[in-house]
Amino acid sequence: GFAAGVMVAASIWSLLIPAIEQSESMGRLSFLPAFIGFWIGILFLLLLDHMIPHLHVGSEQMEGPKSNLSRTAMMVLAVTLHNIPEGMAVGVMYAGFLAGNTPITAAGALALSIGIAIQNFPEGAIISMPLRAEGESKNRAFWGGVLSGVVEPIGAVLTILAAQLVIPVLPYLLSFAAGAMLYVVVEELIPEMSQGEHSNIGTIFFAVGFSVMMVLDVALG
Repeated sequence: GFAAGVMVAASIWSLLIPAIEQSESMGRLSFLPAFIGFWIGILFLLLLDHMIPHLHVGSEQMEGPKSNLSRTAMMVLAVTLHNIPEGMAVGVMYAGFLAGNTPITAAGALALSIGIAIQNFPEGAIISMPLRAEGESKNRAFWGGVLSGVVEPIGAVLTILAAQLVIPVLPYLLSFAAGAMLYVVVEELIPEMSQGEHSNIGTIFFAVGFSVMMVLDVALG
């Protein structure tokens, strides 16, 4: 729930609102880049969901094409798949800041980085604990959680390196990352936090995560 709250707040304050603000010169159509980028992000994650074999934590039904991969590998792939937009979001923010000709500030990029980093702790546990329960050793369970998050810094660095290509389409990329993150929240995190008898606990942690990210973004941004 906490991770979902952070991602929703980050999508709104750190990504969608800046995307719209950077398109103000379009007047009444300033929403258009954000709208287009958002939907491309949704469809991109939907496509990856269908192309990559993976197994969600707590599920027995594999998704994507048939594969001979182990349960462990498919569980790691599921979390890795959903970490892609988080790395992109951080990379896009820093690329915008480094370009120097956008309203994105260092504090705003830092706020998003901190929020994503905080929610990575429970996200890593989400993959490590089930792997341990599956019979994996402590080391393998730990590294499974770590490796699932490696895609984030890789995605961020690649996006930053492509800064000059990113800037002209920054509003689209910001909203693309938002759409991809919200796809993850609705498709994966919200169903997970609603499982069990005490689903209200997940709701409370969602609110906590949302509040933390909102405060970080407004206070630092």
